[in-house]
Amino acid sequence: MVKRYRKMAKKANGKIREIRDDQIILELPLPVADVLAGIPDAVEELSQDVGLMLISAVIDSECERIAGRKNARNPLRTANWWGSQLSPVYYDRQKVLIDRPRLRGRDNKEIQLNTYRAFQNPDKMKQSVMKQMVLGISSRNYEEAIESFVSGYGIKKSSISRHFVKATAEQMREFMERDLSGLELCAIFIDGIEFKKQMLVVALGLDKTGRKHILGLWQGATENSAVCTNLLDDIERRGLDMGRDYLFVLDGSKALRSAVAKKFGKDVVVQRCQQHKRRNVRDHLPPEHQEAIDARIRAAYNMTDYDKAKESLELTVRYLERLNPSAAASLREGLEETLTVHKLGVTGLSRKTLATTNPIESCFSVTRTITDRAKKWSGGDMVQRWAVAALLRAEKKFKRVKGYREIPKLIAALVQKNLDRKEVAA
Repeated sequence: MVKRYRKMAKKANGKIREIRDDQIILELPLPVADVLAGIPDAVEELSQDVGLMLISAVIDSECERIAGRKNARNPLRTANWWGSQLSPVYYDRQKVLIDRPRLRGRDNKEIQLNTYRAFQNPDKMKQSVMKQMVLGISSRNYEEAIESFVSGYGIKKSSISRHFVKATAEQMREFMERDLSGLELCAIFIDGIEFKKQMLVVALGLDKTGRKHILGLWQGATENSAVCTNLLDDIERRGLDMGRDYLFVLDGSKALRSAVAKKFGKDVVVQRCQQHKRRNVRDHLPPEHQEAIDARIRAAYNMTDYDKAKESLELTVRYLERLNPSAAASLREGLEETLTVHKLGVTGLSRKTLATTNPIESCFSVTRTITDRAKKWSGGDMVQRWAVAALLRAEKKFKRVKGYREIPKLIAALVQKNLDRKEVAA
């Protein structure tokens, strides 16, 4: 997050007009249009400016007592003004930087300012941080939360809840109507999450620059084909280009696979999540064999050559047929589609990114963290509102995926596969 550097004596919308006889005279122009547009916002901004300017004025006042007025000739002065430096003070429960004046004495040593040291006392900020952390704001999110904090007390939790319901309902409406026509996607991740006894199926898109976008969400009792089809219909309605070549990364659900094939054709390119496959195989094995078998499967998926990786997995299937036929059947089912990225020739970090549904699983992790703070759930509407709010929160923190520079190779492979399919059809 970009830090805000507040140079208090240089505020554009106000200035210190004069300091005399221990009195500070401020000039604070307040445009009428701003007041009419929103008095609370105008007052809040004004109070912020006044507080910062007063801190600056107090420090400047001490400097004038020691060194006289700036740029004024005084042969009797015992100290000189010596520029300024960005320095931290504590104001409004946060740490901010000010343009602090500096003084040097006759001995060429810097003079310590008592007023500046007083504004460096962090006691009030420590109390505020403790309170916010206890109430559930994490240390990672504290900076963003405290910047938007408005000092006020006596606000009832019922009022806060009503405001939150209205805000999230509006946010959900905007999200469900978000235009997708401008996205140039190359891959779409789809996965489901059981959320407060509700099933939510979420689609996440990866564009050609390596950036992720939440495409949509659909709610249902189970992760069935109808729910998945409705999700795909919805993102089509909002402008997703259905004529492009996509790589679909799925968790292995047959309902998801069926819905994608129904919408994009039987020849759609699908990558089954390798993490889900490994987890499913482990679940069929006794504890004493889990690590060894998982290591063999992981080693096969780490191979760069498609033929060698497939051969290694087939050897593991034959071994499991003697050890545990159910585990062998689990590994054999959809084995070919767990190697789609190998077959497309995708290598390096981009292959690791596209071989699993981990990019969308990270969204679910943020969703669980945020929604665990709510204790009472009143129904499906609340579930959907909270889920959308959490997913959009996660989206704001998205970074480009690992291996994004290799995405052009994926796009070229998808185009070539489509051409080959057309030649066979002709």
